[in-house]
Amino acid sequence: MIGCLEQVRERWVAGEPMLGVSCPVCPGMMMPLQCNPRLRQCLVTVLAAVSIGSGTLHPAAATPGDGSRDHPDQLQRQLDRLVAAPGGPPGVVVLLQNGDKRRVLRAGVADLTTGRPIGPGDHTRTASASKAYSGAVALHLVQQGALDLDDTIKARLPRLPRAWAKVTLRQLLQHTSGLPDYSRDPEFLRLLAADPRRHFDSRRLLDFVRGKRLLFRPGSQYHYSNSDNIAVALMAEAVTGEPYETLLRKIVYRPLGLHETSLPQGYEMVRPFMHGYDVSEVPPLDVSELIGASGVWASGGIIATPRDMNRFIRGYASGALTSPAALHEQRRWVDGASEPAGPGRNKAGLGIFRYTTRCGVVLGHTGNTPGYTQLIAATPDGRRSLTVSLTTQVNQTTTPDLLRKLRTMEESAVCSLLRMG
Repeated sequence: MIGCLEQVRERWVAGEPMLGVSCPVCPGMMMPLQCNPRLRQCLVTVLAAVSIGSGTLHPAAATPGDGSRDHPDQLQRQLDRLVAAPGGPPGVVVLLQNGDKRRVLRAGVADLTTGRPIGPGDHTRTASASKAYSGAVALHLVQQGALDLDDTIKARLPRLPRAWAKVTLRQLLQHTSGLPDYSRDPEFLRLLAADPRRHFDSRRLLDFVRGKRLLFRPGSQYHYSNSDNIAVALMAEAVTGEPYETLLRKIVYRPLGLHETSLPQGYEMVRPFMHGYDVSEVPPLDVSELIGASGVWASGGIIATPRDMNRFIRGYASGALTSPAALHEQRRWVDGASEPAGPGRNKAGLGIFRYTTRCGVVLGHTGNTPGYTQLIAATPDGRRSLTVSLTTQVNQTTTPDLLRKLRTMEESAVCSLLRMG
């Protein structure tokens, strides 16, 4: 297995596709899960997922126009084509909302075994869209005066390395901190490959990179890093004395009425759920419960339904959980794309991204993990919102062609949203 890991790392460093690396059977594996050759092959996708996030993708500029050329049924046709495309997701569901009016579009199924239809009430892994939730917690604490955007790691997390001392909460939220990404660390990857369901101490994830210096001077560059939101959650815990999971319930779930959202530690999905698949396998391999959430925690561990994600982004984008002053700071944009890139031109704010499409602007976040890809977005006033949920992983590293199709469909979804009466 070590040899397999080295192959994966070499391909990742070289920027080569990671699919197709074959690992020999290793009788020393800890769990029967890894003795399944198809699941061993899927570990490649896991390693790709946790290693992605360099922020080096530069999305193409949006095409000028008002979206009037979009046919009302175009979005549904694009969903159908996406599912039918090579490597396409077995299922996709789009939820659009304008005020109290909702529209649901779907293609494919939630479960290939049963053929059950996919819908907005199915749980899914939000992946890096979880980072928006940590942003909501942090900005609420800023509103209360418990945290300040200029608070440093030295002041709030003194046990972390002195080399990181000057990094601020603002920089963590905007991915300009320079923190090395723990999810790229060779030891973390080795442990994950040996046991994808391994229980990590979520509050010690940064220990994997504590011996490393910053990648650049804080605030000088944009670099998407999973370490950033781990540090954000730790800051929130430090100033409140409460677990991050409790803060999510108090600050986010209850005020917004999120009854189908949770941050677990294990690998189990909440029922009912849309099954996530590795479609590079024939037939597609169900990877819904392949990995545990403890190794991603505040950077990607939340499970929710599209309808709950929709409620969240409406409140978060509009500033319902924070103050006008904090909202103003949140919307100081820098060049930077979410991972995967969202529709149109991407800019990074504090725990949120601005997506400028040919039809208008929405604010939100994306995410991808084995079996799942997400987009949550809303207009700045929160009145109009959308969620896009796929049941396979799509990103620039593993599926660039499919990502282009996805971003085209997402832009059409934004246009449909902004046209809703």
